[in-house]
Amino acid sequence: MLCDIDTKLLRIAYDEALNGYNEGGCPIGSALADGERLIAQGRNQRVQQGDPIAHGEMDCLRKAGRQKSYRGMTLYTSLSPCMMCSGTIVQFGIPRVVIGENTTFGGNEEFLRSRGVEVIVADDPECIALMQRFIDEKPELWNEDIAVD
Repeated sequence: MLCDIDTKLLRIAYDEALNGYNEGGCPIGSALADGERLIAQGRNQRVQQGDPIAHGEMDCLRKAGRQKSYRGMTLYTSLSPCMMCSGTIVQFGIPRVVIGENTTFGGNEEFLRSRGVEVIVADDPECIALMQRFIDEKPELWNEDIAVD
């Protein structure tokens, strides 16, 4: 169950995803918060920057800059994180992740949970609709993003 602050911060991740979509990129957004304090927000920039590692979570974490600790922080992401981003979450010790949706892409929630990360899946209808629209409109770009030939 999402609390009010989770809903607000997940909306920031969704807005980032929508901005990415409107720029012609993959609509995946993210936000990092320490309690109610927003640290950073970002979006998938693979197309816009030509950077294969610029996933939404990675862009957000880069914008957050160096942190002495991620203890107490939550990473919000519009879509279930891929293995690269999940590994980064574990590596940085981010203890909590709120996922907008895992209907169109999922699979790493159990990996995160097995490493002690609290994972909440919101099943947000707007996150699902935006990603499904993108997949329907640009399947080749989506397959490139998730490394499917």
